[in-house]
Amino acid sequence: MPEPALPERAARAALAAHFAPDQVAADLADYSPAEVWQRRLRRDNSGRLAQYKPREELDNATLTCPFVIHSDEVWPTALADLGPHCPLGLWVRGDDQLPQLTACSVAVTGNRNATEQAITRTHAFAAAIAEAGHTVTATLAYGVDSAAHRAVAQAGRATLAVLPRGLDRAHPHDHAQLLSSIPADGGAVVSLYRPGTAASGATLQASARLLAALARAVILIEALDHAEATRIAESALALKRPLLAAPP
Repeated sequence: MPEPALPERAARAALAAHFAPDQVAADLADYSPAEVWQRRLRRDNSGRLAQYKPREELDNATLTCPFVIHSDEVWPTALADLGPHCPLGLWVRGDDQLPQLTACSVAVTGNRNATEQAITRTHAFAAAIAEAGHTVTATLAYGVDSAAHRAVAQAGRATLAVLPRGLDRAHPHDHAQLLSSIPADGGAVVSLYRPGTAASGATLQASARLLAALARAVILIEALDHAEATRIAESALALKRPLLAAPP
């Protein structure tokens, strides 16, 4: 008896585990995700794809967090602006909050080794953004980004975080409590990468693009000497998102 067709969610998760979105975008324009997976499987001479069990891998990964795909009601429509780089899916903690969080998202980012003055400005900007009804969006990085999350939490509002690794661990690792507190307080944490994936230069680059795409605008606070904040700014410009530098 032939094996049942691979469900779309499992097929997308399998493709996302092995390929960047732009590597399969052309195929997905003509074939279903399950068909694209089978075509790639047949052409794989390394045996790497044959060893991967899409259904089992998805079941195990969703013990940590759900995998959200394009057909889900909570899928952020702004990601269509990424074109061929549009994610195959998102791993999410707090997925039920995504629509309202991404509807009015403003990214706040900046130096990781931030000055005391920058942290003070971050608290003021983040609190004002939240008070105006927008969602503060940032990484969990040291300095400006994590300060933005904490300022909004102190104001009793929810935030959105983007991680460059699987959501089974924080990045940086010692921000595990912050990772847990965001969905617990009504926010959400998203990643392009399945649980167990470590951060790398490639994941940082792709996550910077994702953060910029999820935001309606990007605010830089003391962001002159950190590569990740620069990547986010460059992505914002490429996506035609307003880019604002906080005054010193």
